[in-house]
Amino acid sequence: MGDVALTVPVIHSLARQNADLRITVLTRQHFGPMFDWMPANVEVMGIDTAKVKGVVGLERLYRQLSQRKFDAVADLHDVLRTKYLRTRFRLAGKQVGVIDKGRRQKKALIAHGADHDALPLTTDRYVDVLRSMGFDFQLDFERAFDPRHEQFGPVERRVGRKPRDQRWVGIAPFAAHDGKVYPLGQMRRVAELLAADGCRVLLFGAGQKERQVLDEWATVAGIDSVCGTMGGLHNEMLLMSQLDCMVAMDSANMHLAALVGTPVVSIWGATHPKVGFTPWMQPADRIVQRDDLPCRPCSVYGNKPCQWGDLRCMTGIAPETVAERVKRVLKSEK
Repeated sequence: MGDVALTVPVIHSLARQNADLRITVLTRQHFGPMFDWMPANVEVMGIDTAKVKGVVGLERLYRQLSQRKFDAVADLHDVLRTKYLRTRFRLAGKQVGVIDKGRRQKKALIAHGADHDALPLTTDRYVDVLRSMGFDFQLDFERAFDPRHEQFGPVERRVGRKPRDQRWVGIAPFAAHDGKVYPLGQMRRVAELLAADGCRVLLFGAGQKERQVLDEWATVAGIDSVCGTMGGLHNEMLLMSQLDCMVAMDSANMHLAALVGTPVVSIWGATHPKVGFTPWMQPADRIVQRDDLPCRPCSVYGNKPCQWGDLRCMTGIAPETVAERVKRVLKSEK
């Protein structure tokens, strides 16, 4: 999901600067709301990947896509499904561009450690694909939408209207892999510290298990869970735009908050910003991580077990450190 979020600044910039282009974004159906604020020449085609199984399903999808008579196809994902589709388009004589994910570079960084040179940002890799296909544009994306021109009725019905004198901080404590998750007990302490400092803390998550955890945290005054209550990703992004700061892992919520222009304090453990997945336009001083561990990063996606068995890259970060970083951001954004 984070990879998809990082396409938004690129596609938005391309579309806005090339009004004569007609762009179709093919993505998973539930990722579609990320593109709700695109220029008018962008169309999103959402698919249910459960219905695109095997060669038969992919061929059916290709035939559906080929009816749109695309002139060019950019593969920004480079996985088995997209490899099949781009091959079919290439055989049909269409121009095809493919991302270089830098897999060897990433493997070398993991082997070498965090003192390795930083790799290109994922957004820059997407730009390279489109420029190689002859599209001329510059990255000039600022935020997905201007909050002054949005309707926040659904959000306000759930969380109320934000008082001018109150700071709202979001916390998204979950990620796809354990190596990217700050220990929940410590993150709960972060929420309590911020609430005690007068902030309203809003907790983000998805699914029943996460909701149960966050509902328990929300029994503390000043802390409220919005997990599963906002009516979808569109409204969650609207709410994120109202936050003064978001605390997140190396995860999709980190990227979503950045897309709507919200300052993000991100916590990194098994993964590392140098791999290229940093959130859009977020300064380095908003990143919280341990720089004293030679074992970091141990994987690109945080999906490998900790060699020490204790995730010291995360447990060694004090909740007070995270809370103070948030307070610093809140002070600078006044």
